[in-house]
Amino acid sequence: MAETDTAAAIADLRQRVSALEAASGAGKPVADAPPAADGDAFWALTGLEARTGDDGGVLYTGSVLTPGGPVRWQYGATASELLADDWSAGTVATSLSALGHPVRLRLLQVLADRPASVAELRDLPDVGSTGQVYHHLAQLQTAGWVRQTTRGHYAVPPERLVPLLATVLAGGRTA
Repeated sequence: MAETDTAAAIADLRQRVSALEAASGAGKPVADAPPAADGDAFWALTGLEARTGDDGGVLYTGSVLTPGGPVRWQYGATASELLADDWSAGTVATSLSALGHPVRLRLLQVLADRPASVAELRDLPDVGSTGQVYHHLAQLQTAGWVRQTTRGHYAVPPERLVPLLATVLAGGRTA
């Protein structure tokens, strides 16, 4: 292939990639949430940037109505704080590791909706034996995602519900 043919092919590919990116919206900020009453789709981001300035940051917040009442939570950190942390040590690795199993995620999905007994959890499809359920609950309890409420009954603690839902959202919803 001649040098001019190669340059032309590369130019054609660049143009096609640019057209695909433009059609898909790649590189543009995405707002999944409906805009606020003032039409600002990035109202939370605007507030975060006003507080963090040039450093930037990450914020998660939520309000969830549960059988026990409303749960409201907000947590944020600057980008430099998060990037300076050792993610492989301490609670970050333990917390994310506990979420890394489909059965544990299924148990959490049930427990996020309501407290349940081990017997109820064992009866869910594809969660395994009572011993396996206890094993998964121990992993989740160590990471702080669940708490034993009474003997053999577990729930997601209210202070962990919004962080759990934010993690699921960040992990990529299937719907």
